[in-house]
Amino acid sequence: MKPSDFPEHIRPHVIPEPSGELIYRCLGCGEEFGIQKLLYTCPSCGQVLLLQDLTFDRLKKTPGPIWRQIFDYRKMLNIPALKGIYLFHEFIGPVMPLESVVYLGEGHTPVVAANARMQEMAGMRFYFKNDGQNPSASFKDRGMASALSYIQYLIGQGHISDVLAVCASTGDTSAAAALYASYLDKKVKSAVLLPHRKVTPQQLAQPLGSGAAVFEIPGVFDDCMKIVEALSENYHVALLNSKNAWRILGQESYSYEIAQAFEYDMRDKVVVVPIGNAGNITAVISGFLKFFETGIIDTLPKIIGVQSSHANPVYKYYLEPDPARRRFEAVTVRPSVAQAAMIGNPVSMPRVIHLVDAYNKKAGRQNVFVMEVTEQDIMDCQLTANRNGHVACTHGGECLAGLIQARKKGLVEAHETAILDSTAHALKFSGFQDLYFENDFPDEYEVTPNPRLVNTPQLICPSDIEHVPEPGKPLTGDNLSYFIHRISEEIANLLELKRV
Repeated sequence: MKPSDFPEHIRPHVIPEPSGELIYRCLGCGEEFGIQKLLYTCPSCGQVLLLQDLTFDRLKKTPGPIWRQIFDYRKMLNIPALKGIYLFHEFIGPVMPLESVVYLGEGHTPVVAANARMQEMAGMRFYFKNDGQNPSASFKDRGMASALSYIQYLIGQGHISDVLAVCASTGDTSAAAALYASYLDKKVKSAVLLPHRKVTPQQLAQPLGSGAAVFEIPGVFDDCMKIVEALSENYHVALLNSKNAWRILGQESYSYEIAQAFEYDMRDKVVVVPIGNAGNITAVISGFLKFFETGIIDTLPKIIGVQSSHANPVYKYYLEPDPARRRFEAVTVRPSVAQAAMIGNPVSMPRVIHLVDAYNKKAGRQNVFVMEVTEQDIMDCQLTANRNGHVACTHGGECLAGLIQARKKGLVEAHETAILDSTAHALKFSGFQDLYFENDFPDEYEVTPNPRLVNTPQLICPSDIEHVPEPGKPLTGDNLSYFIHRISEEIANLLELKRV
């Protein structure tokens, strides 16, 4: 549709102009810095940063119902820059001119209801939000669209040039970073660091295919992260991990889309997300807070963060009920099928502590919870979900396992509705499915296949068939007829089919 087709009171707002005054604010010392240069940590104290709009209160002057109409009508436009996460331009990157926006098809991923069998299993109504249907097949594209749009904006303003973007990754971040950097052609080059042999072949193929320089490093993600931090502190590079506050800003779109998908009614809603480097949960919290403060939603949904028992520093932190006695300690991770969550020292932990506190205060009660699940739970839940019409990754299985745990603990009630984050496409983690079906998981994963969930192919070739087709040697005549007859008969017997 064209803006001229919209109601008169919406037309002036539907195509946004650059506005706002964004700054970096340190979560440690509170110092503020301009956004004209790339910053990842506070130059004064080294703490992580959040992006703040000093003129955010201007958004409160527009009533919540009008904002809802703006976003709903804007969704009908055919302007590429507004088709993705920047549909929510005023809340994500208000300073950004639309010509700086990089759009590759990210955002607005489907929210798919679980069938009756799955809802009975969970004891409540729930949905998967399939973020694996983003361009690089993971939710990381939301943050990269924001981070690379900002870099393109700085290039356009003449603040930077000859950018080398770097990131550490367990797979999905590198795929997204390489994809979005490659779109900007000669303006931005990318390099990614991966833990050696701890990334699936599918995930490794993605940054290679996008032309990034790919370096495999001994150790785990935390070791890769230390190296890219050293690079960003000592060399002129653009860091694309979730230390980059623009990444968090882009990932807030996940919250906004959920609100829009449920007609902005967040009553009795529960949002379940996996916790890895803690960027996603902080973005989700921040996004809902912004919509709540501007009256777009009038209720803050419950948020459930989930961690594997093999990588659970955030879960352990919140085990202590007294906030004054909580002390964060990094953990040594063990192998996990939820690879993106296999992080023992999440860089966004200060953001988690700050935003969870703010969220609970706004809600007037504890409204953020952290669950711990086993590797067995993760795999069983992922496979069960995908046997019931979903394309959930291992992290989607982690969310389902976390929801079931929250139900058992009485933190979530049967009348509520949950939205689970399936962060990536199931095909990225098909290797773990193969290990499960073949009962070949290394002992350290602590996964034993449930025979009811195992599925393997069967070779159908009855011993009485003398001639079989081969490439370049098709069967003909009686040999072909007999081959078709015997194979179809064998399959019919195995499936217990009745003749017509």
